[in-house]
Amino acid sequence: MRNRIGARFWLVSAMIAASLVASCPAAAQQVAAFVNGSPITTYDIEQRSKFIQLSTHKTPSRQEVLDGLIDETIKIQEAKRYNMDAPAADIDRALAAMSSRAGLSTEQFKQALAGRGVGIDTIKSRLRADIAWNQLLRGRFPATLAIAEKEIRDAIEQKGGEGDALAYDYRLRQILFIVPKGSPQSAIDARMREAEALRGRFENCEAGVAFARSLRDVAVRDPVRRSSADLPENLRQVLNNTPVGKLTKPEVSAQGVAVFAVCDKRENKTDTQRTRSAQQELFNARFEVQSKRYLSELRRSAMIEKK
Repeated sequence: MRNRIGARFWLVSAMIAASLVASCPAAAQQVAAFVNGSPITTYDIEQRSKFIQLSTHKTPSRQEVLDGLIDETIKIQEAKRYNMDAPAADIDRALAAMSSRAGLSTEQFKQALAGRGVGIDTIKSRLRADIAWNQLLRGRFPATLAIAEKEIRDAIEQKGGEGDALAYDYRLRQILFIVPKGSPQSAIDARMREAEALRGRFENCEAGVAFARSLRDVAVRDPVRRSSADLPENLRQVLNNTPVGKLTKPEVSAQGVAVFAVCDKRENKTDTQRTRSAQQELFNARFEVQSKRYLSELRRSAMIEKK
């Protein structure tokens, strides 16, 4: 009886979804498949195919694209069942990061895709599925995905001496020489000279910060703590080469000219680039296995109708 009710509910859902798709002007869309009543259209397949070609320079088969969209639909459905759908803010952040990796702003990225006939919705759909699925697996299988310290040590030993064996924890204060937006280059150059002058006389954070606060149009940020394991290589080198109580070299930022005061620096032998890298590799491998197993189970129990 329960199976007949479930099948009837799915059939009604599919009929409603089909009528909604048919009334949508975005296509001469035809339904290519239903996944538990949710439609995947030929337009969805076309859009995703274009994006894959653009990003990988390879032409996927229609079946590959359809299977990927079916998987995404199942992931989103399952995450919503546990109230773990991806927040719009998280999707926007992921899209901004993707745009940045392409060297573009989000708006420029959208325009570039539109110029190739790719709508931003197909990318947001994939990001939504990835974010929601990641949250779901972390929430449902924390013990399975947990990495023990011994596993990390063993992985490091197998790799030998790759990566940094030592990290540092820094206490930093940013000192910003403010330059109004639209100022000429001469104004930036003048502030660079002021920052260099401060750097030459800066001996310790207590007296140096107090003096910096007395300067014209200078902002001193609150202290922050950072681990070198969290920083990109170029910034790690800068901080490693800056003695405690001194300033880093001035750099132009969106708000002006910035320097960082290194107020404290302590060795950290446990949270290093090497341990972070080993832990991430182990987690990724375990996540991939669990993801495939879970998705396979969901696909077997899903009602999938391909047209």
